Amino acid sequence: MARDLSAAPAVLNLVESRTAHAREQAAELLAAVSPSALGREAGAHIVGLTGPPGVGKSSLLSRLAAGWRAREQSVAVLAVDPSSRRSGGALLGDRARIEHDPRDRSVFIRSMAAGDRLGGLAPATRAAAGVLAVAFDVVVIETVGVGQSETEVADVADTVAVVVQPGAGDVLQFLKAGIMEVPDVLVVTKADLGRVAQRTAADLHAALRSLGSDSTVVVVSSLPPGSGIDELLAALEAHREGLDLGRRRLGARRAHALADFVTEYGEHGLRALGGRREAQRWLGAQDAGSDVPALVRALEQRADRAGGAPASRPGS
Repeated sequence: MARDLSAAPAVLNLVESRTAHAREQAAELLAAVSPSALGREAGAHIVGLTGPPGVGKSSLLSRLAAGWRAREQSVAVLAVDPSSRRSGGALLGDRARIEHDPRDRSVFIRSMAAGDRLGGLAPATRAAAGVLAVAFDVVVIETVGVGQSETEVADVADTVAVVVQPGAGDVLQFLKAGIMEVPDVLVVTKADLGRVAQRTAADLHAALRSLGSDSTVVVVSSLPPGSGIDELLAALEAHREGLDLGRRRLGARRAHALADFVTEYGEHGLRALGGRREAQRWLGAQDAGSDVPALVRALEQRADRAGGAPASRPGS
């Protein structure tokens, strides 16, 4: 699918399908775009954008997408929505709020269901991000909610931006949520509020200094004509340029594989591997260019040899 942006909808349909045949095809696709097959990491900048509901993520993303397009970069957005209890699919709320030109084939927006991963990422979302990274210049994962489970986005994204609202509460409460462990860039919205926004930014700077963090704080406004968007784009790019991308992506693939294994086989399967630490140690010895399905299969085989992995998820 390299650079064939028109294939994106069909590819994501395949990745999200739960049929046995589709899962086999998806595994073949993921193998074909793995670092081993490509001879390199996929070229896109994968950005995680997270923050509380109503903080203005979708409006901000509309501005960011316009900024990337002005730089002639193609953009794919995976908007992770709460799952419909009836269909199991995404409720499509975030996708509907992101403004873009529907005629622009270099912008692709897809809502994906969070499934039963409250605040986290379904395996299909992580797989989709990996595949889209081969064809697009920027891939954004916009996640719902905020909390400790949102740390999962850090296992997929190259750069994580957390969006906060001015005057939304005490910074200490923000710290207790665990989110300050996640962001590479902190975004304070509604710069038009003036001193309130600047005070929030100052509080965040102080909190970051107390933690010894080098995260960047940017104050933006999504209201026309907008402000701070160019600075935010520059901050995201600067973080990407400072990364050891191969190392970060390698860690992400191994974390992804272990998460998928545990989702399928539960704690019983994890015990068969000797526990999480032993599983991580063993994954660290595998081929650095392996794709996630291959790593999951290797974990299954190891658990089987140890006499332990159940045939399927407990209770299924």
